[in-house]
Amino acid sequence: MRAIRIHGYGGPDVLQVDEIPVPSVSEGKVLVRTSAIGVNFKDIYHRRGQLKVDFPFIPGIEAAGVVETIGSGVDDVKQGDRVAFVSPWGSYSEVVPVPANQLVPLPQGISLETGAAVLLQGVTAHYLTHSTFPLKPGDRCLLHAAAGGVGQLLCQMAKGLGAKVIATVSTEEKARIAREVGADDVILYTEQDFEQEVRRLTQGRGVDVVYDSVGKTTFEKSMNCLRPRGMLVSYGNASGNPDPLRIMDMAEKGSLFVTRPTRAHYSADREELQWRSGDIFQWILSGELKIQIGGIFDFQDAPEAHRLLEGRKTVGKLILTV
Repeated sequence: MRAIRIHGYGGPDVLQVDEIPVPSVSEGKVLVRTSAIGVNFKDIYHRRGQLKVDFPFIPGIEAAGVVETIGSGVDDVKQGDRVAFVSPWGSYSEVVPVPANQLVPLPQGISLETGAAVLLQGVTAHYLTHSTFPLKPGDRCLLHAAAGGVGQLLCQMAKGLGAKVIATVSTEEKARIAREVGADDVILYTEQDFEQEVRRLTQGRGVDVVYDSVGKTTFEKSMNCLRPRGMLVSYGNASGNPDPLRIMDMAEKGSLFVTRPTRAHYSADREELQWRSGDIFQWILSGELKIQIGGIFDFQDAPEAHRLLEGRKTVGKLILTV
């Protein structure tokens, strides 16, 4: 079978298609033949060495496909089931071994491409808005990278919960997309100081929560956008890791809260994963949640997908097709 592997850290060109044996299936796992594979920033972190791995390494943490082989002790899925999954690594492959309890069945009406495009980012947006800082009507939130995959979902979920959304984007085209998914105010951060704009839009009060996936270049100013006792939710590092935080900064800026959540702690068991994914699929089927696939690439064109995502030249989700 084919798998995309890296044999050393580096740029997109270190991604190479290798022929490797089909993995065996062990107890509690199934083999999924992938059809669509999500491309995510964590794949880039693995490739660049921000997250250390052993070589050769198969990147990829998200995919959708069909159950092909079932290991012993698995009785809640069967051959031919359409499923999506998020795993620690290894989804850039034609066949992936996956623990059965990490599989999410895809309802009728949800395509494999949509399953691969929405599961990771949808679950992320769900826990950020429903658990990390549970939004309620009237809350004001600041969303960075609002035209990206998670950003668009965050915006829609926040509006569904009755919050007011201030979005930051880099271009007029991305501003249009942010407005289409419900942003009340959009800041073009390449032309405006988002901290000053947030203070103006909130009459100096600040927002209740900032959802920040950018990291290093936005972290301090994001803190400055918060109201007293507000929360900075730092859930990504697209521009690099933020500088070390002085604990007294949180007091001096208004008794603030800062958290760095991860999906593993917000979908820790199958029941929680099913709750979050079930909500997401229901909203898609009812039309309440719109999914934008920003680009579909052939399996061997993964380097180009990485270049576009890494360069922040995309809107919506990128996927590879096998």
